[in-house]
Amino acid sequence: LMERKTPVKINRKEIIVAKLRKTCSCTPQKLKNFLMDFFPVLRWLPKYRCKEYIWGDIMSGLVIGIILVPQAIAYSLLAGLKPIYSLYTSFFANIIYFLMGTSRHVSVGIFSLISLMLGQVVDRELLLAGFDLNDDAPPASGDGSLQNDNLSNTTAFNLTIAGINAECGKECYAIGIATALTFMAGVYQVLMGIFRLGFISMYLSESVLDGFATGASLTILTAQVKYLIGIKIPRSQGHGMLVITWINIFRNISQANLCDVITSAICIVVLVTAKEIGDRYKHKLKFPLPTELVVIVVATLVSHYGKLNEVYASSVSGAIPTGFIPPKVPEFNLMLRVALDALPLAIVSFVFTVSLSEMFAKKYAYTIRANQEMFAVGFCNIIPSFFHSFATSAALAKTLVKTSTGCQTQISGVISAMVVLLVLLFLAPLFYSLQKCVLACIIIVSLRGALRKFQDVPARYCVNKVDTLVWVVTMSASALVSTEIGLLVGIVFSMLCIIVRTQRPRTALLGQIQDTSFYEDDLEYENLSTVPKVKIFRFEAPLYYANRNYFLKSLYRLTNLDPNLEAARRKKYEKKEKQHLKKGNHKTANGLGIGETTLQLVPKQIDFQALVVDCSSISFLDTTGVNTLKEILKDYKNLNISVLLACCNPSVIDSLKRGGYFGKDFGCMQEMLFYSIHNAVLFAKDQK
Repeated sequence: LMERKTPVKINRKEIIVAKLRKTCSCTPQKLKNFLMDFFPVLRWLPKYRCKEYIWGDIMSGLVIGIILVPQAIAYSLLAGLKPIYSLYTSFFANIIYFLMGTSRHVSVGIFSLISLMLGQVVDRELLLAGFDLNDDAPPASGDGSLQNDNLSNTTAFNLTIAGINAECGKECYAIGIATALTFMAGVYQVLMGIFRLGFISMYLSESVLDGFATGASLTILTAQVKYLIGIKIPRSQGHGMLVITWINIFRNISQANLCDVITSAICIVVLVTAKEIGDRYKHKLKFPLPTELVVIVVATLVSHYGKLNEVYASSVSGAIPTGFIPPKVPEFNLMLRVALDALPLAIVSFVFTVSLSEMFAKKYAYTIRANQEMFAVGFCNIIPSFFHSFATSAALAKTLVKTSTGCQTQISGVISAMVVLLVLLFLAPLFYSLQKCVLACIIIVSLRGALRKFQDVPARYCVNKVDTLVWVVTMSASALVSTEIGLLVGIVFSMLCIIVRTQRPRTALLGQIQDTSFYEDDLEYENLSTVPKVKIFRFEAPLYYANRNYFLKSLYRLTNLDPNLEAARRKKYEKKEKQHLKKGNHKTANGLGIGETTLQLVPKQIDFQALVVDCSSISFLDTTGVNTLKEILKDYKNLNISVLLACCNPSVIDSLKRGGYFGKDFGCMQEMLFYSIHNAVLFAKDQK
């Protein structure tokens, strides 16, 4: 017999008061610890092993910086913004995460999924404001300065939108929407960090995230096709964007630009070939091939000297200004318009960053603080939003490159930011003649990893059919409806799958493994022996209100006895017998004597005198669960069948005690509750 420990009484009031005193007190040491926790760089930078780490950090920083530049320019197409804003985003995100991040390896910056989600909101708001999404003004041929670009690349006119009464063109309004959305996403992330809501990420399973990424990749691929073949079609908005876009593509396929088609084919062949070679010989290469940069440089030179824009009307990036635009506070009225859109953006950005941080921290044997990661990503959005930047997140591809090139700390992020700064200050105007179809090729080739998830579907199906269904539903909703709806559908559907699993769990009658004290499922294993006069029932889920009926139906079906129906049948039979006896007839309704009537009252199908319920898989009971067990205890007792519980965990036992299952003084508890199935079976055999 095991005795429960006496629970120690906890004075919650004293604990709360002590925590408040500790939290509200302000000492020099506490202030120092707060600053060092909020800026983790203050902890690890003084301990930096320069000789050991510096060359790896410099190499990885240079490689990532070289990759960032073409990706930043390319992802501006997804966000519906000018390339200069993507470069700003890459610069500020690396600097801020260096100061506040706890991961040594993740690369934070522009991310294709985040750019897509942001671009969809920007496009929607531009349409609502009356702008033409396809109003691409011809690129300016100025000196690349900010002032020249602002005058030539936007059509300025007086506009009153969302409380803004100013001379504001399409580009001005687009970046205003992007910065307002980014600021709100950052605020949400900081608030989630303050209230410690990092647990929200637990509801995004691997299947949901993979399905969401794959569905969004299909949307990204679809959005880039028009640049690949050089056709001008309206940018579809709302639900079903993928289908509508493909319909418009096929309707206008005859207008394809031959120059863009040839350029795209060459670029994709070169990029894919280089990626495959890099993947095959990655163990021999000291750093990845800078294929994107080479393609961009060569394509820019060919476009410039071949005058592809003037001769073949090939769409080019246009003038990219140098320097920094003066900072500006995001518009409050625009924040109200995009407040709801910022929530899924904030959650997706945080989840991808934390999941990648945890993955690489586990791989390289160190720890991260998820709450601080939320603060870091939040401020990577809040602060840059004042400097015309948009939302950021950690990216898997760049992080893998970072680790493979010797990254040791976030010093590499500062080196990458310096490379981007060099482009911002001096080299940006050189990309004037870069064709948009080349940028589209870079984006599409970068989706290889996400699109390859389709190859994993058969293996995923063999491992877990339900998770595969979650992946398919999330992917389909993200691609065919919209990315935000797809994420919501994936979360809800995965939760429904969990609920259904607990509503209709596995149930079984157990048999005894010969010559042992162990019991297992009679349908799953051979050579199990049944225990005479005892039925052992297993229910593999918590017992609560949603699966109560399934519990009872399964129990009655497997034991081949419904005690309520049997009790009703007996009452009916006894009533008929009393009627016959009142009439003086000593024969029963079946023509039997009174002495033989007793035999008829004992049903032939009852071949057991004890029911053992294996509670090892029942993690908790709610009020309905306790009442259900009390109900079967009473119903079977009316048929002279005892109900014994085995392998209950302490929380289940406490629930049964509070629910009065063992009576007021728990006197019968030792005869109703057993710590193993075998003990319950031995007790049942000893019963008369």
